[in-house]
Amino acid sequence: MGVLTDSALPAAVSPASAATAERDAAALNALAAADPGIGDVPAFDGQGVRWDIDVISYATHPRVQYYLSYFQHSGRHGMAAFLTRGVRYESLIRRRFEDEGLPGDLGYLALIESGYSNEAVSRANAVGMWQFMRATGRGYGLRVDSWVDERRDPIRATDAAARHLRDLRDRFGSLYLAAAAYNAGAGKVSRSLGKLQWEEPVITDTLTEDLHTLGADLDEESLDSTESVDADTLEANVPIAPAAIPNATPVATSDAAFFRLAGTELLATETQDYVPKLIAAAIIAKNPARYGFAPPSGHSLSYDSLVVHDATGLDVIARLAGTSAAQVRELNPQFLRLATPPRARAVIRLPAGTGEMVALKYSALPRSARVRYLLHTVRRRETLSTIASRYHLPASEIRAANPRVDASRPRAGTRLIIPAAGVPSMLAMRAAGAHISGPRPRGPGRTTHATHRVRRGETLTAIARRYRVSVTAIRRANALPPQLALRPGMRLRIPA
Repeated sequence: MGVLTDSALPAAVSPASAATAERDAAALNALAAADPGIGDVPAFDGQGVRWDIDVISYATHPRVQYYLSYFQHSGRHGMAAFLTRGVRYESLIRRRFEDEGLPGDLGYLALIESGYSNEAVSRANAVGMWQFMRATGRGYGLRVDSWVDERRDPIRATDAAARHLRDLRDRFGSLYLAAAAYNAGAGKVSRSLGKLQWEEPVITDTLTEDLHTLGADLDEESLDSTESVDADTLEANVPIAPAAIPNATPVATSDAAFFRLAGTELLATETQDYVPKLIAAAIIAKNPARYGFAPPSGHSLSYDSLVVHDATGLDVIARLAGTSAAQVRELNPQFLRLATPPRARAVIRLPAGTGEMVALKYSALPRSARVRYLLHTVRRRETLSTIASRYHLPASEIRAANPRVDASRPRAGTRLIIPAAGVPSMLAMRAAGAHISGPRPRGPGRTTHATHRVRRGETLTAIARRYRVSVTAIRRANALPPQLALRPGMRLRIPA
């Protein structure tokens, strides 16, 4: 059994990566309300570029030009970062989309959805590169629980996104209408199409199906009851049942139909601009030098794999592979607790070229050495419940790791084993330094805290500004992993 102290914790999720996630979120929020400012846009030149979505017909559309200007000027820094990150995933996305009969260029939706970030979390709690809500992810076979969130897994989530977009394309007969439905929901787009006046009749019965009929088999209890989302956001995340895909008429199933629809008030502004953003992103991504961007460098995602059948710490795997815990974490963002689930089969991705070596070392590793532990010294008046809450763990897991301790009232000074596999992130463990065994401040110099109850719509940045402390300080005081979204009613400790 490995024992960790605060100084020995591997930096699996560094404060720098948390800061990167926050910068990405700011860039994507700015994109949602983009103001390009004043700037020239080079004339579109599609010569020598192969397109498999219809870019040429719409490259000069005013909204496409608007976003080309935005990406070149106000959004330049974010766009450059997203293009660089995209190098890692573009071939994976393109290959998987083409397997589903979709054009690879449609994969640039990941750029405008999340900037290719597996850690992205929206205000509506959509998660990962493809911004799946919990119900939709589960509807397309993604595991979402307290141990694993496959919406963060670039391979599994890309597979789910490809199938979801294929279903939408089959339903609407148009890639751009499918993209709009990915953003706004199939029901919203269907109803909006049914309200348009067409030169030929439209079979509105198939285009205005009630969304709740399509989602009748959806387990509503799979939605977190604390999530607050509007109807359109929910619609955007309902899996499409193949049997329910209607046969829309040819008039209403062309890419031009999207631009006809986007010219009305039937769709929200975000959805009206969704396809123009996609086209602008594709134009720049496939010809970055023309728009003033250095061609991004990097390598496509590659890895080896290890199959395990019980809880295994990613930090342990990193040590066996001779690499950093941060690199292993980057390959396995779906494991929320920096370990695989107990008593379950899991696949851990490893740095390319290390598979055989790690498998050999792992097979020789005693089971007790496959997960590392923290030690916590019980303070006066602490209970098992308060300790479990501090580490974001079920009390039952701490109780199971300490069978000889009185669960009703552990005595002050008792040293408890805290399974590191249960803690949401190593950043959270480092943040809890004052609660991990070891010296702690006493007397007048001891840190005190205020308590803040999170209100609807509040962000960590706004709370930090209100109390004049840094976001990092609040995260550390509350052992908050960077991927954790605030929920109304949460209580946060505010460091003095």
